Amino acid sequence: MSIRSRMHTLLRASPLRYYYHLIKGQIGGAPQSDESVILSRIAGQCPRTFLEFGFHPTEYNCIGLRDFQGLLVDGDAQTVRLARSLLPKHIEARQSFITLDNINNLGTHFPTLGVLSIDVDGNDYWFLNALLPVRPTVIAVEYNASFGLHPITVPYDPSFDRKQKHDSGWYHGASITALTKLCKDQGYKPVAVSAAGGNVFFLPQSSDLPELEPAQAYRESTLRNRWSGTTAKDQWERVKHMPFVDVP
Repeated sequence: MSIRSRMHTLLRASPLRYYYHLIKGQIGGAPQSDESVILSRIAGQCPRTFLEFGFHPTEYNCIGLRDFQGLLVDGDAQTVRLARSLLPKHIEARQSFITLDNINNLGTHFPTLGVLSIDVDGNDYWFLNALLPVRPTVIAVEYNASFGLHPITVPYDPSFDRKQKHDSGWYHGASITALTKLCKDQGYKPVAVSAAGGNVFFLPQSSDLPELEPAQAYRESTLRNRWSGTTAKDQWERVKHMPFVDVP
């Protein structure tokens, strides 16, 4: 790791992190990849509301939906405090550790939901399954590229913490194949994947955009591969012995 990278890591972990991101947010935030560009392109005709689980105040998927009302939910108190300092009034930030016991109340925050985004590094599959009856027009959900195309998800655990589950941090969420099966059963199809891998986007089957097959859409996580010096195949070898739920 370079000296610059070490300093950046130390700063993010220190109490100065709040002020670092406050300045960064005032300059202008953006997601780490092209998620906001994709959402801006495919969410044009949907209700002007979004609900995003798991976010950073200067890097979140729905950041480009500037005329939407939004609710951002995260379990980290400092993240939410910073968001309230940076975000406009029409976007609410709420601190909540999400479980299947409280997610339905959050899912009905808006009478009609335009965009649903889930990136919680844990129970993503189970939360999406619980929220699909809300019938969002657009779905953005993180897939775990380390799982390759295996049709699997981690078992539900209300206190899921990927760092405690496995020291690599690679055991979380669900594969792109599992998420596609879940959404297709509910009338959605995958239409896009972020350039750096990691997020897949779904629209109703009635959409004019062509449907992607998981094998066609799948991309390894360039960010994870870069910082770990591994490939998705290497990552799978590290976690394949862990418990999984097969998605039929």
